[in-house]
Amino acid sequence: MSTSKAERRQLKGGYHHGELREALIAAGLSILEEGGDPATLGLREAARRAGVSAMAPYRHFPDKEALLAAIATVGFERLHAALEVADRAGEGREALYAQGEAYVAFACAQPGLFRLMFGARSCEPRPDSLIAASGAAYAVLAARVAALVPAARAADETLRSWALVHGMAALAVDGLLGEEARADPQVAAALAGRLLRLDPVPG
Repeated sequence: MSTSKAERRQLKGGYHHGELREALIAAGLSILEEGGDPATLGLREAARRAGVSAMAPYRHFPDKEALLAAIATVGFERLHAALEVADRAGEGREALYAQGEAYVAFACAQPGLFRLMFGARSCEPRPDSLIAASGAAYAVLAARVAALVPAARAADETLRSWALVHGMAALAVDGLLGEEARADPQVAAALAGRLLRLDPVPG
C-alpha cells in the first residue's frame, strides 16, 4: 500500500468518509519509514501527521493497538506481494532461495514496519484481518516448500526455512551482520540466500 494523494490531502471541511482511516494508516507508515520507533507510534502522532485533531482518529480506531494492527496488516500485505514476486522469478529451490532473499530485503528496507509486524506485544489482540494477512504471506513459503518435500515433512521444513530467514532479517535490522551488510541491504539478502543453499531442503 503506497501513500496516495488522497491519503495525504486533508479536504476542505475534513476528510471524506473512510479517507481519514487510510490517511492515518499512511501517516503511521510514513513515520516508520522515516525511522520512527514502532514502540512509541500512536494515535496522537498519526493524527498530527494527518493534520487532524487528536480526537479524530477515534472515529476509526478505538485505541492505539487498533491503529498498529491496521499498519501491520499493510506490512504483511506488502511482504506477501514481495514473496510472490520472488517466487515467480524462479523454479524449485531457486524460488525458495529467492523468497529468502526477498524476505531479508523487505526487512532491511522497512525496519520499523518489520519490527512492528513481529513485535511480541504489538497489535494485541490480533484482529482477523491481521491474522489473514500474515497467514497469506506464510502460505507463499509453505506452498513452495510443499512442492519440494514429502507431505510428512512439509510443515517442519517450512518452519525451518522461515526461522532461518527471519533470524537473518532480525540480525540485519539490528545491524549485527557486519558493516558491509549494514551499508548495503542487498548484501544481507544475498547472505540469506547463500545460507539457505548451505542447508538445502532435502528432496
